[in-house]
Amino acid sequence: MTSYVLPPPAQASVAVVGTDDRFPVRRIFCVGRNYAAHAREMGRDPDREPPFFFTKPADAVVENGATVPYPPETENFHYEIELVVAIGKVGSNIAEEDVPNHIWGATVGIDLTRRDLQLAARDKGRPWDWGKAFDQSAPISPLVPMADVQSLTEGRIWLAVNGEVKQDADIADLIWSVNEHVSILSQSMTLAPGDIIMTGTPAGVGAIVPGDAVTGAVEGLAEIAITIGERV
Repeated sequence: MTSYVLPPPAQASVAVVGTDDRFPVRRIFCVGRNYAAHAREMGRDPDREPPFFFTKPADAVVENGATVPYPPETENFHYEIELVVAIGKVGSNIAEEDVPNHIWGATVGIDLTRRDLQLAARDKGRPWDWGKAFDQSAPISPLVPMADVQSLTEGRIWLAVNGEVKQDADIADLIWSVNEHVSILSQSMTLAPGDIIMTGTPAGVGAIVPGDAVTGAVEGLAEIAITIGERV
């Protein structure tokens, strides 16, 4: 039996819809600027350049319905609604047409962002980690197994704050489709069961403050709701 010098951390996981089962989370990959209108609102050219990726720690996952505390070191805390896919089969250099065979399920999530820290890092050519990869920065709804997923190529994606719709688009607007960006990601590293991919956010991102109720969904797939708590 392996002996650890400290108790191992608990396994990060995401719920599975309609069951008591859990999906173990290995890594969280995020696709940057994958909707043209969002690229424009962030001051970037939306031309179809190769996609780029950043990561969040596995234990950044937050359950649907949770209260997420306003994080430290920011005065500009943003929401970003996203289609989320979960890898269930190991693979590298995956062909685009074979990507669906590697996806276990899908759902909706929110890429919470300390925008001021992200933009300060971006402007200095530094990594985005402090803006993106902080505690409780990845609320994710229960996963829907692929057999029950209607589509990963079309469907309304939206987010509202206190009932007012802020983001409203269609996943058909993805610059790089799920099949394309998962295939490209698998060329850089081997994807494995437990990997989560947050596929990018449409235009309309903005600030949230303590007390805000944030809701959203991907049509025909899943809904999400969180509340923003007091500053940590």
